[in-house]
Amino acid sequence: MSTVSLENHVAVVTGASKGLGREMAEALAGAGAKVALVARNEELLSEVVQGIRARGGTAEYIMADVTDETAAAEVDQMVKEAFGVCDILINNAGINNRKPIEEMSLDEWHEILEVNLTGPFSMSRTFVPGMKGLRWGRIINMTSIMSHVSLPNRTGYSTTKSGLLGFTRALALELAPYNITVNGISPGPFATEMNRPLIEDPDKNSQFLASIPVGRWGKVEEIGSLAVYMCSEAAGFLTGTDVVIDGGWTAR
Repeated sequence: MSTVSLENHVAVVTGASKGLGREMAEALAGAGAKVALVARNEELLSEVVQGIRARGGTAEYIMADVTDETAAAEVDQMVKEAFGVCDILINNAGINNRKPIEEMSLDEWHEILEVNLTGPFSMSRTFVPGMKGLRWGRIINMTSIMSHVSLPNRTGYSTTKSGLLGFTRALALELAPYNITVNGISPGPFATEMNRPLIEDPDKNSQFLASIPVGRWGKVEEIGSLAVYMCSEAAGFLTGTDVVIDGGWTAR
């Protein structure tokens, strides 16, 4: 995506301290966007920002809990002071909980709902007014192939990711008149920290690889390139949909 320019755009990426969030933040900055990275781990955030700056990009980090409505408003204000009005929002922060339903506590259920659903709602509600004022915007919600299919012990994750896909579709229709697109990205098996337990388990890893037609885990940079395109002018007719990037997993 080296020919795509996001100069003069301001992006906010949640869950940007590691994994796919980090990769997307780095890719957007590499395309010229000013990027605010939002997460809770200051050490990791600082490391990512320093790396972006070392490559000539523009980035700041903000420590915040995306489920906190007050924190979302503070992030908005800090971004405006640093870069201006945010016109690209990537709701990437998320958690997983691999447990049989009878072992999942109500607190754990509420936690996954708060992070995976309330977080994107809170951040979107906060940043949409600025995008409406610009009459331009891009919102990407990181859904999952678990929005479309599922596996045992994924009740919390599948429920929230399916809900996020519905949220994406509804918000896309609501914001289309303002030239604001809203889309999902549904990653399949990517080699990230979240999937490290599976990758490091020989039996589970071989089972996963056998289910991926291309025969490998996804590379994080493949998500970065996709995000850059979806945030660009070239993707203005793409809205209300979900881009599945899974090596053919759900095509079986």
